[in-house]
Amino acid sequence: GDSIVYNSEINVAMAVALPDGGLVTPVLQKANELDIYSLGRNWKDLIKRAMEKKLSPKEYSSGTFVISNLGMYGVDTFDAILPSDVGCILAVASSKPVVGVGSNGLVNVEKVMTVNITCDHRHIYGAQAAEFLRDLADLLENNTQELLM
Repeated sequence: GDSIVYNSEINVAMAVALPDGGLVTPVLQKANELDIYSLGRNWKDLIKRAMEKKLSPKEYSSGTFVISNLGMYGVDTFDAILPSDVGCILAVASSKPVVGVGSNGLVNVEKVMTVNITCDHRHIYGAQAAEFLRDLADLLENNTQELLM
């Protein structure tokens, strides 16, 4: 339609390649209300049913935030195309070992991963998306224990 719909729920969809060459986006409903263990169990069930083509339309068409993970295929970087009726899509690439100088001044090897975000700027400002990426990087690099809470 011609209007923007603001959703009260955070429904995270993840792009999944099907064995026959198709693509489906199973949705973790109300992801913000579940702990990481419940999300993991729900995701395992969704994937199983997606592969069997047994998802209901609500289970693959109600995502409000989409994640595309081509990193699992070794892709270093890519731009994800924003689906219609979705606020943003996060493109997750693979992690690669990189040699550099650590905070202690010594040479070390760290894993580096490229993540980028494509947003509908009619309702998600670029600065807010950048803040989200900053906070995501901080969470993954420094505060992974918060994922367990």
